[in-house]
Amino acid sequence: MPRQISIIGVPMDFGQLLRGVDMGPSAVRYTGLADRLCQLGHSVRDRGDVRIPIRDPEPGQAMAHDRYVGEITQICRAIYALGRKVMDQGDFPLFIGGDHSIAVGTVSAAAGDETVGLIWLDAHGDFNTPETSPSGNIHGMPLAALVGEGHEDLVNVGRPGAKVKPENIVLIGQRDLDPAEKKRLRSSGITVFTMRDIDEQGISAVANKTVMKFAHLKRIHLTVDMDALDPVEAPGVGTPVPGGITYREAHLLMEILADSGKVGSMDLVEINPILDVANKTAELAVELTLSAMGKSIL
Repeated sequence: MPRQISIIGVPMDFGQLLRGVDMGPSAVRYTGLADRLCQLGHSVRDRGDVRIPIRDPEPGQAMAHDRYVGEITQICRAIYALGRKVMDQGDFPLFIGGDHSIAVGTVSAAAGDETVGLIWLDAHGDFNTPETSPSGNIHGMPLAALVGEGHEDLVNVGRPGAKVKPENIVLIGQRDLDPAEKKRLRSSGITVFTMRDIDEQGISAVANKTVMKFAHLKRIHLTVDMDALDPVEAPGVGTPVPGGITYREAHLLMEILADSGKVGSMDLVEINPILDVANKTAELAVELTLSAMGKSIL
């Protein structure tokens, strides 16, 4: 079904020490994302980029648990405001990051005051809090904030408290979890399909179980961290983990989600052109987006 899509760039890299993901929106636009979506029959408006403060370089300094919380909160509030605006206009918001911290704003905007499903495609869980995170990197904490745990400012972006219920969250592709994060996930009520689950059940079964889990909901927000893909497929990410989702597995997942007709908003994150090879990761991100927006083989 043709949609009115609003592209929103979020060139933010405050959530981690490694630089480069701030160039992700430019790399994705360079592949011709808007034109290729139009060729599928969609109408597209590029809303430009959310304004991002200048990040002062401090090479070699370890990330403090509260470092950049203020900047990230400010940016996520701006994401929320613009996301709600385009959704109120009936548009499908397509957010391009940036590190995964932007999901605090994107998912909060997608949820609004409604109950939504959340699919979190990622090699990692992003379910740490300041107390459990070994690194202090906030891009490893956004999912926790979205269920109401962690930094208070992040938890209260958009409106106070949790934005998504744990029982309405599905994680897919995980293979690198911190010890305390594992314990938190086991007791959270969140559904997790790790790479072992994908290996044993197949991506088709995982995708269909995910869709069935959200049968009672009107809308799903899909967040795609490109490190969910195997580094052979997506080398341009800051935290690559071997043994990830393959090219065809990723496309089949997107195709099944598109068939459900429930994906109402989406973000792409953690594309780092500095680490990429001939823009391969950004190109794959666009191809997956096209599949999620209805492109099919036949």
